[in-house]
Amino acid sequence: MLKIGGLTPFTTIDYPDRLAAVVFCQGCPWQCGYCHNRHLLDAKAPATISWEETVSFLDRRRGLLEAVVFSGGEPTMQPGLLQAVGMVKSMGFLTGLHTGGAYPERLPELLPRLDWVGMDIKSPFPDYQRITGIPGSGEAAGRSAALIRASGVRHRFRTTVDPCLVNDGQVAALRRMVEEDWGSSYDMQTVRGF
Repeated sequence: MLKIGGLTPFTTIDYPDRLAAVVFCQGCPWQCGYCHNRHLLDAKAPATISWEETVSFLDRRRGLLEAVVFSGGEPTMQPGLLQAVGMVKSMGFLTGLHTGGAYPERLPELLPRLDWVGMDIKSPFPDYQRITGIPGSGEAAGRSAALIRASGVRHRFRTTVDPCLVNDGQVAALRRMVEEDWGSSYDMQTVRGF
């Protein structure tokens, strides 16, 4: 169902105020130079754990974990994500998604099954290609952000700042856009090594 590149069995920081597991989906269409999950970028890389093993693990953790977060890579790249989220939800877990917003066309079906979304906003949307290496990535991210905001699903936007790619003025503009214009929550972190 999903090609999984890793599993974090227990975390307190990937889903707000809940004990969660994180399923890391293999593959991402974007090539951000500062990506800290570079081993997950190649969609053709072999899975490190099967979906069946993941479900078995989650089944044993019912009553201990409260949520399951699908992260990556870019989880919305995988066609099986919708079914996987539905299965996890039917097991009694809250469902979360970490996304960069690369596939807005997949969100309308997916969002009603989610309880929380964390979306990375990499820069002002017109400047995305410089960071992702992919034409049209800013437009896709902008559409995804709009869908998430309109969905009613609890969410948070965040930016990982590489000072070589995004300056302080751009970060301040992103914060104003998210918090003041959109009325959403916003976090900022600096790329490791700076």
